[in-house]
Amino acid sequence: MATVTKKEIVDRIADANKVNRAITKQIVQAFLDEISDSLIRGNRLEFRDFGVFEVRQRAEHKAQNPKTLQSITVPGRLRLRFKASSTLKKRLENRTASSGIKPSVAGRVVS
Repeated sequence: MATVTKKEIVDRIADANKVNRAITKQIVQAFLDEISDSLIRGNRLEFRDFGVFEVRQRAEHKAQNPKTLQSITVPGRLRLRFKASSTLKKRLENRTASSGIKPSVAGRVVS
């Protein structure tokens, strides 16, 4: 699996739409900044046919140090959640089915 950078996305958009790369970069950065700012303000972002981004509060919970078996309290924290739309899920399933790629869960290949 390859990593796609922001620069590569900017290049693809600029090439596909035959527009200046510098302007495309500004637009992509403004879009990403707006997403970040909205999430920081606690807003839920919904992109039809793509998915939903939202910030959730994770509750404080108990854990155990595996070496010492000492019980500790892990403080609550905010976490970012992304839920893919059914359209995106179907596109991913079609891609993996047609290419023979096995989906992975947490970095492990599912057999």
